[in-house]
Amino acid sequence: MLTTIPFICLIIAIITCIYVSYTDFKEGIIQNKITFPLIAIGILLNGIYFFMISNFLLFIKCEIVTIIIFILGYIFWKMGAWAGGDVKLFTGLAALIPFYAIPFYPTLISYNLFGIQFPLFGTYPFPFTLIINSILSVLPFLLIYMIYIVIRTKPYLINELISPIKEYKKNILFTMTILSAVTITFIITKQFDLHIIFVTLILISLISLIISKIPNILKTILIFSVTVYMLITDVYILFTGIIFIYISIIVVDIIKNLLTSISKEVLQDNYKIEDLKAGMIPAYNIYEQYGKIIIADKTFTNRLTDMLKTGDISHIYPIQGRLIISSMAAGLNTEDIKLLNELYIQNKISDNIRIKKGIPFAPSILIGLLLSIFIGDLAFILGNIIAAII
Repeated sequence: MLTTIPFICLIIAIITCIYVSYTDFKEGIIQNKITFPLIAIGILLNGIYFFMISNFLLFIKCEIVTIIIFILGYIFWKMGAWAGGDVKLFTGLAALIPFYAIPFYPTLISYNLFGIQFPLFGTYPFPFTLIINSILSVLPFLLIYMIYIVIRTKPYLINELISPIKEYKKNILFTMTILSAVTITFIITKQFDLHIIFVTLILISLISLIISKIPNILKTILIFSVTVYMLITDVYILFTGIIFIYISIIVVDIIKNLLTSISKEVLQDNYKIEDLKAGMIPAYNIYEQYGKIIIADKTFTNRLTDMLKTGDISHIYPIQGRLIISSMAAGLNTEDIKLLNELYIQNKISDNIRIKKGIPFAPSILIGLLLSIFIGDLAFILGNIIAAII
């Protein structure tokens, strides 16, 4: 009987996240009529639960955790990193599941993998695990979301998206270069009994760079020699390595295309200033420096490229000036739109402002919740893996 309420809380959390993921995806909003009752239901159910187990102190701790999550979310909202609906959803989930996998608060599933008991959690309360996992889930969801948009609304970008698949000659050469570097590194580390992961990664990177820079004749001889060596020593590892590295190169190139040129087409649109509305998120910051308006529309990668081309290190520095329009998630307000109109009338900016399309965060929270419940804290797990390797 005691386990009923925690299970109800978990099921409510999952169903709610599924629903708000749908509304956030379709309408770009997490409704207050969902989040506010979620907070109340969480406090009520956990109040009943901890009264039943006669642990009022733990109930107080739960409410403290919920308040901390709200304050943390409020800070992120003020910084422009989260929208208001995200803050209220995290607060509601914290009220529902303030703890997980502690005595008398059961997990939905428990299993053993490689001698380790899962789900595996950190030493901090469950809502912090949920936030960490949700943030880590943003990138994979963003990639899937952009692929969906490309296929559904902008099919002309498909050729650019799959262009790495067509560049098979370059990818094969790159694959053999990396495989040769990995093989040479393995020989060196085995010879000198080096088993430090960071040293190994540095060696692979350096040797790959050296191979890619040497003349083509020497490169061909070296790659051929290493390939013959691998054929003699372990054919299975050779072909497995080729397939794995080749696929990895294509996947990385596709992700790079998604996050650079394609993301601008998929996740941004031009708007005339007269069409701007409150809540729209600019694609770049706008600064005022000595009376001059500076539009910071270059990414860090663009600025780094400019620095390498010109040799001028100032390109990499952040713009020094007063931030007048921010690209944070809070979006434009009426005062910002009025200011943009004034700047346009004064001929200080053009009539077009690039606006980010709203990216729903609720699906990432859903993914983060499921990962948290069935696997555990990804950051804690990753930390343990790194510690084991080192």
